[in-house]
Amino acid sequence: MGKRIISQRRGRATRRFIAPSHRYFAEAKHKTLDDKSYFGKVVEILHSTSHTAPLALIQYEDGNYSYIIAPEGIAVGDIVATGKKAEIKVGNTMQLSEIPEGTLVYNIESKLGDGGKFVRSSGTFARVLAKTGDKVKILMPSKKEKEFHINCRATIGVVSGGGRTDKPFIKAGNRWHAMRAKGRLYPIVSAVAMNAVEHPFGSGRGRHMGKPNIAPRNAPPGRKVGLVRPRRTGRIR
Repeated sequence: MGKRIISQRRGRATRRFIAPSHRYFAEAKHKTLDDKSYFGKVVEILHSTSHTAPLALIQYEDGNYSYIIAPEGIAVGDIVATGKKAEIKVGNTMQLSEIPEGTLVYNIESKLGDGGKFVRSSGTFARVLAKTGDKVKILMPSKKEKEFHINCRATIGVVSGGGRTDKPFIKAGNRWHAMRAKGRLYPIVSAVAMNAVEHPFGSGRGRHMGKPNIAPRNAPPGRKVGLVRPRRTGRIR
């Protein structure tokens, strides 16, 4: 058996490519869905290794605690609310049907009750554009318009930590530690720059594959690299 290439080792989850999830202390999502409204106090704002934005620890009136993605402008001691009785205020969570058009929101649910899936990275926000029937059209950070169900929930405001990407890493080692904390592959080496034992496209032929980049249909794992079952190749004429 030949040597496993990086994509194979990543798929088999060797220790080098496993995210250190045992260090992740919190999961930031909306409170459990029900018909009640909850009010809570911001107890602490924390850094989470698994998130690009700070997290806010909320203590609710019923004594329960939960974490939310902290918006810009929130501080310890502020009161946040979730539910139909919540006001249009930064940090409050409510259904899209209750949020006016033009409001900035984040942590939008994909399906009702999933806790929030979209617009969660630091400095990001989306904008409520229009409501039609049971759908709400939202302008995403990518400038694409996406429709959500009118009962899905979102948090009002902009995700904090917007200047995170302005600070340079300076050294490759700093970036390696940042990627290692989340189990991401770094550095990424081009296949043609590898040795022949490490990738089918690597060898002493220089920066050239030396073979077609379309994977054979009967290629075994480790050889199925490049264009896998492409619909077409070449220039579109």
